[in-house]
Amino acid sequence: MFKIAVLASGGGTNLQSIIDSIEAGSLNCKIEMVIGSKEGILALKRAEEKGIKTYVVSKKEYKDTTCDRILELTKGKVDLIVLAGYLSILQGNILKEFKDKIVNIHPSLIPSFCGPRMYGLKVHEAVVNSGVRYSGCTVHFVNEEVDGGAIILQEVVPVYFEDTKEALQKRVLEKEHEILPKVIDLISKNKVEIINGKTRIK
Repeated sequence: MFKIAVLASGGGTNLQSIIDSIEAGSLNCKIEMVIGSKEGILALKRAEEKGIKTYVVSKKEYKDTTCDRILELTKGKVDLIVLAGYLSILQGNILKEFKDKIVNIHPSLIPSFCGPRMYGLKVHEAVVNSGVRYSGCTVHFVNEEVDGGAIILQEVVPVYFEDTKEALQKRVLEKEHEILPKVIDLISKNKVEIINGKTRIK
């Protein structure tokens, strides 16, 4: 069976969308482990309630070896690493060992409103303040450039004049919960290929 590791830093609603898809039978994979970036986050609790193995790998404890510790936990055990609201940046050997086998979900339409220091509500605040009419979310492969890997799927949502960053976040999250399990399903079925830095869905 196709096995994944999910990395999370917060409430774990994207993790929950994966769990729900597996339980509904629309996603055929196993969450082998959930790795949290700190103790006490809701994502870890969601995993524990389902009997999924959990680990905490915090930058506070591991500092420069954080990514090495994550690689140690995942190497040879999973087919794909899924960053689901994970706020740290992966660097070094893990990107080589899991080349084209790490995906991230970002709450905007990349290449807009992305890159270093653009995460969570900061993204939605920038979107609302910019006056753009549309935003959305993007699932992409992870490489050395922050939010720079090949785009796999995107979903679009409208941005309204009266939107707050929280209102927009809620609308985008609903789409995140749809496309992240969908991407995992496509990859598990070998339906995503990268050609010259772009993806093609087979």
